[in-house]
Amino acid sequence: MTDDLPDHDDFETRAIHAGWDPDPKTGAIMPPIYASSTFAQDAPGEDRGYEYSRTGNPTRTALEDNLASLEGGAHGRAFASGMAAINTVLNLLSAGGHVVVGRDVYGGTHRLFTDVYEDYDLEFSFVDATDPDAVAEAITRKTELVWIETPTNPLMQIVDIERVAALAQDGDALLAVDNTFATPYLQRPLEYDADIVAHSLTKYLGGHSDVVGGALITEDPDIDDRLGFYQNSVGATPDPFACFLVLRGTKTLPVRMDRHSENARTLATWLDDHPAVETVHYPGLGTHPDHDVATAQMDDFGGMLSVELDAPLEAVRSFVSETEVFTLAESLGGVESLIEHPATMTHGTVPAEERRETGITDGLVRLSVGLESVTDLRADLAKTLENTIDT
Repeated sequence: MTDDLPDHDDFETRAIHAGWDPDPKTGAIMPPIYASSTFAQDAPGEDRGYEYSRTGNPTRTALEDNLASLEGGAHGRAFASGMAAINTVLNLLSAGGHVVVGRDVYGGTHRLFTDVYEDYDLEFSFVDATDPDAVAEAITRKTELVWIETPTNPLMQIVDIERVAALAQDGDALLAVDNTFATPYLQRPLEYDADIVAHSLTKYLGGHSDVVGGALITEDPDIDDRLGFYQNSVGATPDPFACFLVLRGTKTLPVRMDRHSENARTLATWLDDHPAVETVHYPGLGTHPDHDVATAQMDDFGGMLSVELDAPLEAVRSFVSETEVFTLAESLGGVESLIEHPATMTHGTVPAEERRETGITDGLVRLSVGLESVTDLRADLAKTLENTIDT
């Protein structure tokens, strides 16, 4: 069902065509939603490629092949959520194993690692992943996995993937990179020797705030076989309609990410000079401490940014609650702009002391910049800052 498109290497072409050729029987351009739980077999144990939709489904295969092509990998696996995908990576580890984790990670990832898997005899060391020496020092003989995000959530730090991959390889550990913020259009970690790339399909790849899903992509067939075993055994797989929706989203990913990046860059530059804003965290700014690394491994800087407001908590809560074009909500990566307060929302389950050590303060606000008129977005933020934050 998949076309490797050997003569069409450009990302935009693969985003639209990879994973599916027009149906030879009907000419259907989009893959059908194969809403079948089971598939007829020609004889016992002799199927036509599919036997049961938890194990495999043609709509899911089209999505998995599309995602693998976009990330430059050989194998893709889709899941019912981003957290299901992350959980599957941890299934690869041995009891008593050790994981080195970038300190600035999504709150749900932190919760899964500490509140779930530490009870199953896995050990996690949270370090500043932008500091290769800190990563190297944390790796031990028991380390089986290094887990990083870049850009990170919510501080928009940039991790040098290639340097961390070399450290992981030296320690016989796998490197997994959560590429949700950047998407494969802007960054492809497998090109920098990562072993596994993870995505929340809910975000930019779906792109329309109407689907929940996750994915893992790798070049290694042995890793893929193991991921596939757990994918099937645990069963946290997406339904065919969810796969169809994400496939719709990947077709427009390039044009959406160009606009997300353009709008975010404009707002970041404006906010950087605003008297109510103490700090802007956006890797596209030349003042960002990781700007050079971001420039080297990313094609653009994406639609996510965060700002530090020099204001008491109640004023910050008022600010995020009173915007009109920006919607107060968790999640990110849709066509609409969202605003949220990490300390009480996405990262509220992270202990307060750990949040402070990471740099997630009560004044931090995260923006997912959408595709609206940037003039309207700037006016919305300007008016709300003026009404809620003393300068």
